[in-house]
Amino acid sequence: MSKKPNILIFMVDQLNGTLFPDGPADWLHTPNLDKLAAKSARFAKNYTSSPLCAPARASFMSGQLPSRTGVYDNAAEFPSSVPTYAHHLRSAGYYTCLSGKMHFVGADQLHGFEERLTTDVYPPDFGWTPDYRKPGERIEWWYHNLGSVTGAGVAEITNQLEYDDEVAFNACQKIRNLSRRIDDRPWALTVSFTHPHDPYVARRKYWDLYEDCAHLEPEVSEIPFEEQDEHSKRLFLANDYTNFDITKEDIRRSRRAYFANISYIDDKIGEIMEALEGGQMDEETIIVFCSDHGDMIGEKGLWFKMSFYEGSARTPLMICAPQMKTGLVTEPVSNLDINPTLCALAGVDMSAIAPWTDGEDITPVSHGKKRSTPVPIEYAAEGSYAPLVCLVDGNYKYTKCELDPPQLFDLSTDPHELNNLASDPAHSDAYNRLSEMADERWDLAKFDSEVRSSQAARWVVYEALRNGNYFPWDFQPLQKASERYMRNHMDLNILEEQNRFPRGE
Repeated sequence: MSKKPNILIFMVDQLNGTLFPDGPADWLHTPNLDKLAAKSARFAKNYTSSPLCAPARASFMSGQLPSRTGVYDNAAEFPSSVPTYAHHLRSAGYYTCLSGKMHFVGADQLHGFEERLTTDVYPPDFGWTPDYRKPGERIEWWYHNLGSVTGAGVAEITNQLEYDDEVAFNACQKIRNLSRRIDDRPWALTVSFTHPHDPYVARRKYWDLYEDCAHLEPEVSEIPFEEQDEHSKRLFLANDYTNFDITKEDIRRSRRAYFANISYIDDKIGEIMEALEGGQMDEETIIVFCSDHGDMIGEKGLWFKMSFYEGSARTPLMICAPQMKTGLVTEPVSNLDINPTLCALAGVDMSAIAPWTDGEDITPVSHGKKRSTPVPIEYAAEGSYAPLVCLVDGNYKYTKCELDPPQLFDLSTDPHELNNLASDPAHSDAYNRLSEMADERWDLAKFDSEVRSSQAARWVVYEALRNGNYFPWDFQPLQKASERYMRNHMDLNILEEQNRFPRGE
């Protein structure tokens, strides 16, 4: 690459990382992701910073944990003062653009992006604020419930499908426009989909791909409520499980639709890759594929996210770049690492990035190096009554919450996390080491106090702003029709020539 590389980031929503043991599982119908995997560093043990959309995405953008950004839940404001990779790349001369979801909460709906092509799929205000003052209370109008499971099936258009169709269309149009090379800056385009996030509803053409799928039932069947760990019990209650009778067929249909929507996303990525190749930019573009968090898809009886279990907290990550070694990487890494890694791949001064991130450049990890510290995860949103924290170090995963007994799992021998080793003397060294590291990193009493203060303030502000004239924070994508196609302040001869690519064929 003679100039700075272009960067194309594909982010999907709620994609279970265990389905990507080395790129997509071989039984998934994902030809475009398979093609990308073959030329990428494939990080099999990549983790979200927080298993919920807005906190995870703010951390992905900034490289900072929720306890630093203050984005604790899906209605917590992402401060405009927090630097993101869009800011860093823009400062380095990049054109930065977003097509799709990023679940920014607050009046700033750009956070360093020079242009945004779509509105968001979810609201940017404080309406979805949890309330630790009322533990166990369900907020019916926006909390998840298991209707996504009992209602699983086929549809040709849904709220989510309409959105992702628009995201892909705009991304293709933008890439074709960039291929004209009218702007000679390198570009960084983030394309962010809302699938395979529930509801578990898919188009027939993708549903039919999984008619005989051998993976429609969970590997670990539902664990009775009384035998669940304390946080999982809270999630069962938050998801209103007592009011739903989940059948075996509901589970099979939900998982089938979930897998089908992975294939739908694969098709959309294929359309965008075709536009990139048609514009002859594929050889000069770094490509990243990631997800904000995972989905338990019925394992242990759990659904959606909000858990530190692998299905919820582990996410796919593939990076195709000349500096990355192609192949499988099993060292644990984090979505927090994407920000500094993008900056390193783009040649940005890393000494200027370091103070603003909890992540690290994982280019060396693709070449066999270890990540310098354990991977941290936090959760402080609906379904919790106090913050939970987690460290992943090698094969061990350690979880702590002031309300619950600690957990320690050895993922090498117990990939389904069924055997808590926290009190097992044979693993006391690992337990003591990770416990001490967690205590050094987190003051859980302070964390809890900050979350409660944030929630309480937002409840006051939201209720006030719903009175009287309401001014929305939703991003409103605008187009200057007077600058599109042919207008009489333009020279038609110049216009037709510069808007054609390739030229002279």
